[in-house]
Amino acid sequence: MLTTVKLPKELHAALDRAARAHGLTKSEVVRAALRAEVARLARRRPPTPWELGKDLFGRAGSGRGDLSTLRARDLLAQGGRRKPRRG
Repeated sequence: MLTTVKLPKELHAALDRAARAHGLTKSEVVRAALRAEVARLARRRPPTPWELGKDLFGRAGSGRGDLSTLRARDLLAQGGRRKPRRG
């Protein structure tokens, strides 16, 4: 199967040098490199949602840890009901 890949000039030159230095075709070097990279990616687990967003979580925080408690108290004062406890 044929796949076309555009390479920057410097990467193409490095590929050409590596292929000549090892007596291989450029296609052989590319196939070997792709096999190695695909195998490496297959061993790596994808990041969890937490890992993807951990640097963003809490960025817009108020700095107060009691806001949910205060909000619940305010809702109750306005006639709201508490959720029944699970148990």
